[in-house]
Amino acid sequence: MVAHVLRLRLAMMLGALRGDRDHVLRRAVGLFVLVAGTVFAAINVAALADSDRLTTAVVTVLAGSAVTLGFAIAPPLTASVDPLDPRRFAVVGPEPRPLAAMLLLAGLVSVPVLVVIVLAISLATAWSAHGAAPAASVLSIVLAVVTCVLLARVSMALGALVRRPRQSRELFGVYIVAVLVVVVPVGIFLGSLEWRGAVPSQLEAAAEVLAWTPTGAAWSIALAPSAGAAIGSVVVALATVALLVAAWFVLVRVLLTTTPRPVTVRERAGLGWFALLPGTPGGAVAARSLSYWLRDRRYIVNVVVVPIAAVLSTLPLVVAGVPIELAVLLSAPIIALFLGWMPHNDLAYDSTALWMHIASGVRGLPDRLGRLVPVVLIALPLLAIAIPLAIAVHGRWAFAPALVGVCAALFLSGLGLSSIASVAAPYAVSRPGDSPFQQPQRTGSGGVMAQGLVMLGALLAAAPAIWLALQAVASDTVDALPALWVGIGVGVAVFAIGIAIGSAVFERRSTRLMEFAEAT
Repeated sequence: MVAHVLRLRLAMMLGALRGDRDHVLRRAVGLFVLVAGTVFAAINVAALADSDRLTTAVVTVLAGSAVTLGFAIAPPLTASVDPLDPRRFAVVGPEPRPLAAMLLLAGLVSVPVLVVIVLAISLATAWSAHGAAPAASVLSIVLAVVTCVLLARVSMALGALVRRPRQSRELFGVYIVAVLVVVVPVGIFLGSLEWRGAVPSQLEAAAEVLAWTPTGAAWSIALAPSAGAAIGSVVVALATVALLVAAWFVLVRVLLTTTPRPVTVRERAGLGWFALLPGTPGGAVAARSLSYWLRDRRYIVNVVVVPIAAVLSTLPLVVAGVPIELAVLLSAPIIALFLGWMPHNDLAYDSTALWMHIASGVRGLPDRLGRLVPVVLIALPLLAIAIPLAIAVHGRWAFAPALVGVCAALFLSGLGLSSIASVAAPYAVSRPGDSPFQQPQRTGSGGVMAQGLVMLGALLAAAPAIWLALQAVASDTVDALPALWVGIGVGVAVFAIGIAIGSAVFERRSTRLMEFAEAT
């Protein structure tokens, strides 16, 4: 059985190089780029031998943790098909335990694992230059590689249980948003650090924490600062391997006793967001809203204008003599304020589509929450980029919690108040297909009042967090953390109250809302 599984694995790897001429050419180019990148990375990793011990240890733990985490998140992100899916062997009726062991052994024979082994051996040469024991280096490499393989196996097994027949563009977009929210702030933070010939204290602290986590424990064994730290990392790494092995054996048994999802062949058109989101009233409203926000140019123009307005608002301050380190802090709160204010008239953009919500008996809560999903998905990456950039220019990362608190208060409060205004005081907007800059004539001032009240209410709700943030800017006090918690607390409270009131108003004014949609 072992020889059969290994031969099958090698056949799959060699089969990837076969096909028509164009396919073979693409594979050859990709293989060349991979080999060249691996050699380049290995040379630079081995060059860590010329650095000091602390720098080598920090780089090892941080880079190793990123690689290990990549093995866990890459399978669902790329929607890759597992060639060693246990279900492929179900036709021969294998026992779950032997099969799980064979597949783990075969999982070591793959291109990503070979790349990790090459880089780990290059690291070992740098470790030896700093006095690492050979036994510790070998143990670190073995545990690190085994952890990567196990994470990939478990991730693919979990994906086989929950993955849809094909990965849609919408699901890939959600993954990209999640990656942006995590990777961009980290990248901006790392880029803002000043090494000046020594390891920044922030990175040193991060490496110390990661050395006690499942992703970084195996990589920190060889250059641990003390024998106690090395033993602790070994214990964490062994416990991680044991838990992943147990999870893998359980997942293999589950996969062998469940029916796989049917495979969809040549499926082009689909339900899009409706297939991705839950089949509930709120999920249906969210799917319809996402389709509108990503295709209707009226929404797209509003989204594009927000970051432009935030940047332009800081220019007069800089021209007036305000230091750019302070003026740049205004951009992220402006983005949060406008994004929270943006759905204050979302119901008017539905035109005649509103009748679907009311005729199908959708309650107020699913309608209010579902309409906010597009704004949240757009706001998260925008704020994840704007806040770290502003803090990097400002230069004081200790102020980051205060800025997050202010943005949270403005954004969440704006969403809550917008949920009330969109049903209590909707006003006419341009029809679908019209120019986004073409506005219809309005006979009353209700639209102006609704816009102003939502924006003013969000500013008033965020006033405590803004005041604490100003105190944190003016002095080196500890007001940054209170601003964070006050901003989040006030924002969540206003959001919840606004959703509740907006839901009740939606159900009470459904008939008038229908008349409004038909009249405009």
